[in-house]
Amino acid sequence: EVQLVESGGGLVQAGGSLRLSCAASGFTFRNYRMSWVRQAPGKGLEWVSGMNSGDDSTIYVDSVKGRFTISRDNAKKTVYLQMDSLKPDDTAVYYCTATTDYSTYTTWDLYDYWGQGTQVTVSS
Repeated sequence: EVQLVESGGGLVQAGGSLRLSCAASGFTFRNYRMSWVRQAPGKGLEWVSGMNSGDDSTIYVDSVKGRFTISRDNAKKTVYLQMDSLKPDDTAVYYCTATTDYSTYTTWDLYDYWGQGTQVTVSS
């Protein structure tokens, strides 16, 4: 059974930090691009960051560049999102996702697996 289990969300004041984790099982983790996608209250899905398999290259949406860092540990089958200098606009449910399709970041149907999400709330 495929599982992506996120943890690490919570309530934090603006300027604070959180570290999200996503533990994967049931598929060959090292072969997948792992990404974080978020959904703010009343809004659609927004791709946040991705890390490719193989060369471990990373990419971020402009709004989080310099503040968020994605990393992965293939031995532990876990992907992380270190979030620093958090802003109220970062408030959202954060989802961990996995895909072998490298053609796009925002075609949600092309993502193979999704976690259940973890809530991040940033107070002002």
